[in-house]
Amino acid sequence: MHPPLTLHRHPLCADIIEEFQKCHTDHPIGKFLGQCTDLKIKLDRCFRQEKAVKRKANFEQSKKLKERLQAYRKETADMQF
Repeated sequence: MHPPLTLHRHPLCADIIEEFQKCHTDHPIGKFLGQCTDLKIKLDRCFRQEKAVKRKANFEQSKKLKERLQAYRKETADMQF
């Protein structure tokens, strides 16, 4: 099962998504018999790579936020005493 194949949500995989959708429209019966399986495998790999990129960016962003929060806590703790 894959996520919804919207191009604006998956810019890194847009080419493969278009190929996959074209395969499904060109082979309405063959898609059930494995005609588009190779593209599906490529699409799954692309989604995994895209998710890894997003995960890394989110981790870096959360690290920066955590550092800012710790600095703020230290600053407010110093002001109270």
